[in-house]
Amino acid sequence: MKRYILAATLLITPLVLVGPARAENPLHVKQLLSTGQCLRCDLSGADLKGAHLIGADLRSANLQGANLSQANLEGADLTGANLTGANMTAVFLTNASLNDADLDRANLTAAIINTADVSGASMEDMTITNAKIYNTQIGVGGNYDQ
Repeated sequence: MKRYILAATLLITPLVLVGPARAENPLHVKQLLSTGQCLRCDLSGADLKGAHLIGADLRSANLQGANLSQANLEGADLTGANLTGANMTAVFLTNASLNDADLDRANLTAAIINTADVSGASMEDMTITNAKIYNTQIGVGGNYDQ
């Protein structure tokens, strides 16, 4: 019986001590940070806090659940990107393209967004508390009848 308990403990202990799994592709993170180009990359769950991604090509990238807080995305192309549930707290988005991007449940608290193109973007349940939004079609409210 003691051997059974010891064997079970030895098998389970590494699983308990390992941190949460991360889904991003480390090679894609390295590529993005070194070249600023990461078309269709898997960056889901990536920690890009404070990253300087000025002019980055992130078209169709998977950034679901990524930490982009305090990142500089000035002039970045996020066309078709999946930003579902991304932490974009205090992000700097100026002259960025978010056409057809998925921003559902993204946290844009205290973000600075100026002249961003959000045509066709999905923006359900976004958090924009204390965000500064200029010349960008993001607003608060329900249905709009013309």
